[in-house]
Amino acid sequence: MTPFKKVMLFCHRWLGLISGLVVFIVSITGCIFCFQDEIQDAVYDYRTVENTGKPYIQPSQLIAKVKKAYPKASPDYIYYYGTGRPAGVLANTGKDGFEYVFLNPYSGIITHTEKPQTNFFIIVEYIHLYLLLPPAIGKWVVGVSVIIFMVIMITGLILWWPKRKTDRKRSFTIKWGGRWRRVNYDLHNVLGFYATSVALVLSISGLAIAFEPVSKAIYNTANLGRVDYNREVTEPKSDSLKRAGLAPKPVVDIAFAHARQQVPNAEMFLIHNDPAFSGAIGVGAYAKSMRYSHATGFEFDKYNGRLLKSYIYDKKSPGLKLNEMNYDIHVGQIFGLTTKIIAFLASLICASLPITGLIIWLGKRNKVKRSPKIRHRKVAVA
Repeated sequence: MTPFKKVMLFCHRWLGLISGLVVFIVSITGCIFCFQDEIQDAVYDYRTVENTGKPYIQPSQLIAKVKKAYPKASPDYIYYYGTGRPAGVLANTGKDGFEYVFLNPYSGIITHTEKPQTNFFIIVEYIHLYLLLPPAIGKWVVGVSVIIFMVIMITGLILWWPKRKTDRKRSFTIKWGGRWRRVNYDLHNVLGFYATSVALVLSISGLAIAFEPVSKAIYNTANLGRVDYNREVTEPKSDSLKRAGLAPKPVVDIAFAHARQQVPNAEMFLIHNDPAFSGAIGVGAYAKSMRYSHATGFEFDKYNGRLLKSYIYDKKSPGLKLNEMNYDIHVGQIFGLTTKIIAFLASLICASLPITGLIIWLGKRNKVKRSPKIRHRKVAVA
């Protein structure tokens, strides 16, 4: 083995041992989360409603319904998930945390309520993001481990790649008829090879979601550094000197009506009025239900309903479009069921790699320990 490959082997082995447990947890939770929408739709009746063909009731009416049920709540996020789905309101109840209220979008009747932290898939997502640690700590533990994992995947590819063309066919297949150690070795190397490209894409998209410098780097790369990041993504703030009473009706209703008029084919809408997030009321119009790419957005002054800024999808820079695809890419839904299956299988393989790699390492250690010692025998001299 060349000195270069010895260094690669050292990095691959020890970095794998350091990050293996975190990689396994992050990968297996990502694997579970891939089909969370499909599983919840099959299990929970409240996630679908009958499409009556009537217009949606106004966001202000949804807010009033939630405020009546939870007088101390602040309904900061309103979701219209689609014609056959309920509307959702995420309400901040202060010390009691958030309450997720689902309503029939045609009648305003509350159909279900839950605390997000009790939802199984929200817990899985929280483990995936933070390992159940405080977010400020868990984000970095996961982020550093993912970066290490990317290095491991690259070093593994360098170590595994066959030198001779005659060896490549054998290297790309698993020898199922071999001894279990050989099968385990092939599972680690062959499956790792097939999953590498997808795993790197999932890793980068995940880092972009968690860390703004990564998303900014993707943005600048896609735009070749020609577009000002802050100018395009910075949200405007309302003019506090122009108070309520100037708008002819609730600003959330104005925002929703404007978005529906400008993007009539959108299937999903998200309205936010979170004081901690922005000083304006924003509404996003999404091309497909439960998909978060291909969005057009608008920001309105929360005091007078004046349109402050538009984020028209066709006018967005390539970098911003790519960044807005990060979630759909990361969970595998960017191109529908096919990419979900690919992401699921890649995540499952990634979860298996620390296990198969550990078995290989332990096997080699035990082999060294069991090596017979050379005994020197005395030879009688005649």
